[in-house]
Amino acid sequence: MFGEAPAPLTCSARGCRTTAVWALRWNNPRLHPPERRKTWLACAEHREELERFLGTRGFLREVVSTDDLGEAAR
Repeated sequence: MFGEAPAPLTCSARGCRTTAVWALRWNNPRLHPPERRKTWLACAEHREELERFLGTRGFLREVVSTDDLGEAAR
């Protein structure tokens, strides 16, 4: 509906309902073309945990502020 604020982005950590402030952009090179990016959202508390999970597997490509995602990603 017009004039409504977008819903807040929620952290992707299991069970967390906190507003996300980070976007972890990733892809699985065995499944996705190099330019494809999937996004997990993270609150300040869960950023390191989610980053470590993706980084250990070699999936993490970049971390950006949710402010930098743009409207298309929402």
